[in-house]
Parts: sequence; structure tokens; C-alpha cells
Amino acid sequence: MSSLTEVPYKDGDTALTGWLALPTSPVRGAIVVCPTIANVTPAIERRALMLAEAGFVALIADFYGEPVPSFEASRPLADKLRADVDAYRRRLSAAVATLRQIPEAQGLRLGAAGYCMGGQAVLEMARAGEDLALVASFHGILSTERKADKTISPRVLICHGDADPMVPRDQVIAFWEEMDAVGANWHFHAYSGVKHGFTDPGSDARGMAAIAYDASADRQSWAALMALCDEVFGPVA
Repeated sequence: MSSLTEVPYKDGDTALTGWLALPTSPVRGAIVVCPTIANVTPAIERRALMLAEAGFVALIADFYGEPVPSFEASRPLADKLRADVDAYRRRLSAAVATLRQIPEAQGLRLGAAGYCMGGQAVLEMARAGEDLALVASFHGILSTERKADKTISPRVLICHGDADPMVPRDQVIAFWEEMDAVGANWHFHAYSGVKHGFTDPGSDARGMAAIAYDASADRQSWAALMALCDEVFGPVA
């Protein structure tokens, strides 16, 4: 993580570790990066650095506050965190509050982008009423234990693989209806034949039928995020 700076923070008594990427180009906003179920991975580090190159102060959030020794070990950690919706949302809110206090982010508008479990996480932020300008979910779970019951203010971008067995069509339709019910401003991009984990080149090595890298969907989804960022935060100077 030579290009990232460690940022200690807390959620109550739980010590957490964020990782900060600072832009070298003119700054136009700040973004919390919510990682996959495996927490911080090389693919997530790369996304934070890409956001920094695009002009954003980017902070990778920490879900668990403890090491994740393997992909298989991440499931019980995630299940424990998400078992209590209020606790889950507090953990996410701690990352937003931490980014807001970073000197380089002072006075900037904030957004959030998440991958896999992180995609679900940024939608939970929006449902909880976090003061964000934009949330973007990439191959994220769209269901929730607590549907939105008030206006969602951030712009919402969903980039979804239509062949993702973790997010079947009925979940997609339920999400659309949930967003419409609270007047959300949402964009939904679906990629035919594309599975879960399509932005991570390491997906194919995991040997799981549900996940696969897709170079085209990776490029197109990143372009969609950058286009929406241009609208919300202004174009690169």
C-alpha cells in the first residue's frame, strides 16, 4: 500500500483502519470507497487510486476492524456485521464522518462507491440519509433488511451484471420499486451475460460459478461513474 496512507478511526469501541488516496490533479470531491466482503484487496486499492487520479480524495472504509485471512473467512464476519441494521449503518457512517474530517476533504462534497458487499453498503448509506451527493454500486446486493422510507437525496448509480445469480431479476425489480417509492434519482446499467464481481480481474481465479471478470462491463461501468461524477461534481479542470 505504498501509494495509500493509513487512517485510523473508530466506530464506538471498534478500532478501524481506512486507507487514503490523495489526488494529484485538481480536487473536485471526496469519495468513500466501500470494499468487497473480503475487505481491502488489491482490486479495491486500485479503485481508490483511480478515483484519486480522477480528482477525488478517496478513503477505503474498513468493515471489520480485524484481518480477513481468506475469502472464505469473510462470510461469518460479514454476516455478523449485517445482522444488526443499525450497527451496520453506524459502521458505514463512521467512514463517512472520518472522510469528512480529513484536511484535504474539508468543504468538499462527498460521495460513496462500493463493490460487491460495498455496493450494498453505499445503498445502505443512502437509505440511512447520509449527506452524500452520489452513491455508486458495482455488482452490489440490492436487497435490504430495511427499505428506504424517506427521500433519498444522493444521485444513485447501479452497475449490475444481468447474469449475477446473487441479484436475480425479482431483486432488481423490487429495488426499482423501492427507489421510485421515495423519489430517488437513479440510473441503472445492466450488462447482459455478466456475472457478479465483473470489475475484479481476480474474480476468475476464485473458481466460483457465480463470479467472473468482464473487461467490457468493467470499462463501461467505470465510464458511467465518471460521466455521473462530471454532472455531480463538475468535470476535471
